[in-house]
Amino acid sequence: MNTGGPARRRRLRFEGWIAGLGTSSGTRVVLGHWQRSPFGAFSDVMLERAGGERLLLAPTPETADFIGATYVFDAVEVVPVRVGVAEDTWTVTAGSLALRFVAGPRGPVGLLLRAVPGALARRPAWSALTDWPARLLLPGVRTRGSAGAGRREWYGARDLRPARLLSASFEGADLGVSAPVDPPVRFGFGSVPRKPALTRVTTTVALARRTAENDRRRDGSGRKGLGVRL
Repeated sequence: MNTGGPARRRRLRFEGWIAGLGTSSGTRVVLGHWQRSPFGAFSDVMLERAGGERLLLAPTPETADFIGATYVFDAVEVVPVRVGVAEDTWTVTAGSLALRFVAGPRGPVGLLLRAVPGALARRPAWSALTDWPARLLLPGVRTRGSAGAGRREWYGARDLRPARLLSASFEGADLGVSAPVDPPVRFGFGSVPRKPALTRVTTTVALARRTAENDRRRDGSGRKGLGVRL
């Protein structure tokens, strides 16, 4: 019998890379390049303008719905998102956004993270343990916290490399040269490192506990008042 009580949270796992890049124009860009996820392999871009507008560029309505419910945006666009990697150079196109950046040699933190076994990095308990060290070493970064739609999130980093922007433009305007991610981006409970970086990460998202009551109230998208532009 279904009593309507809380059920165990369903957990979804995303494995890939996150690049956090700043520009001299003030626009900050966060690329998610996911090789394995519940939606298959895909990439998405979160962009925050100098004036504070937050924009999501996602490749499908399904990924736009999920990411838009987990983080906070002022606008969402469904556009082709393509990522090419040639040695250390990454090329990204997402709608009217075009950027190229290069990953540099890893430092002590990156070497330390590479020693973390994948099975350990995937465990939320490990992310909870590393939250305070991450805050101390990388101001603005958190490895666990609350997300939108009643969700919880954990980040298990497995590599960290500095990143240097080579070129970037959005809506036909040059975004300038590489710069710190400052101020921090405001999509979720934490930001990317202040120094532009490329991080290999396992992200675990625990969905909200479902009850008979909130099942009746679900609208199928979990997002309110946010239009998706196709």
